[in-house]
Amino acid sequence: MKKTILFLLITISFIGASCQKKQDKKSHEVAAIKVKTNKVAASKTINRVSASGTVEAQNSANLSTRMMGFVSKINAKVGQKVTKGQLLLSVNSTDLQAKKAQVDAQIQQAQAGYDNAKKDYERFKDLYAKQSASQKELENMTTRYEMAKAGLETAQQMKNEVLAQFSYADIRAPFSGVVTNTFVKVGDMASPGMPLLTVEGERMLQVMAMVGEQDIVKITEGAHASVVIKSIQEQVQGKVIEVSQSAKNTGGQYVVKIGLEKPSDKVLPGMFANVDFEVDEKESHASGQVWIDAKLLVSKGQLKGIYVIGDTNKALLRWLRLGKQSGGMIEVLSGLQVGETYITTAEGKLFDGVPVQVQ
Repeated sequence: MKKTILFLLITISFIGASCQKKQDKKSHEVAAIKVKTNKVAASKTINRVSASGTVEAQNSANLSTRMMGFVSKINAKVGQKVTKGQLLLSVNSTDLQAKKAQVDAQIQQAQAGYDNAKKDYERFKDLYAKQSASQKELENMTTRYEMAKAGLETAQQMKNEVLAQFSYADIRAPFSGVVTNTFVKVGDMASPGMPLLTVEGERMLQVMAMVGEQDIVKITEGAHASVVIKSIQEQVQGKVIEVSQSAKNTGGQYVVKIGLEKPSDKVLPGMFANVDFEVDEKESHASGQVWIDAKLLVSKGQLKGIYVIGDTNKALLRWLRLGKQSGGMIEVLSGLQVGETYITTAEGKLFDGVPVQVQ
């Protein structure tokens, strides 16, 4: 009897262990994640020209006046956003007011002279038609009338000139942007050509870089550039919008302007920047260089890698040694070779050893 009970216990234990193994095996089975892949293409040699520069606004203006007078009012301060046509500063226009009054009086006098001359001209014209006035008298009246007419037009032009000067007394924003500097305060004397304040266009930024004569011939308008703002370590993509054709006034260095594409709010005019221009791109199977999209990198601490597909259709995280970065691409120095397949997108969370199904 005891032997029978012992045999039953052993049998039950064996069956339980077998079931447990099947359950454990089933629980460890993971559904394959659908992924899309790409193969490392033939390596590319990307030649670059490096330069340094400064961030500045694409639209920038130093505003001044064409008249002399005391600054009577300042309606803007540094850092203030302004709109096109907004009044920023006023220059005292007392002298202009007095000049306008004089011109108005001259216009009234000229108008009265013109009206009298016109009446006399019309009267003598009728008399001459009736042969009651001589040709000489009509010519004299005609001359007097033309002179009075010219005098009235001159007085009116003087008024237009005075009114135009009033626009120089009111300094307005030439475009929407931000006031970045003021050079005067209320009570200061403003003179023609003297800068009063600076307005820069908002968020339309560029980098003005200096390039040597050995590299300037490689850079063309429209070329892509990678810009790193040094103080905040922010990378921004850009495009060359202007290439100088002379270095006469810039100490042998050529000015190249790069328009920034979607810079963050942290990027401000005056910040220093390093620029890498992409000037040439040639296919080279023998160079051993590999470039991939920097967005595909997986980071864990200081390590960076990318998921590849192993022989058993499982994802494997391959750690990489990386080099230069440009235009959203990054150079792979080791860890990935031409012809290898790597994962670009996945419909689930990837981890080492997870089965994958290539779409």
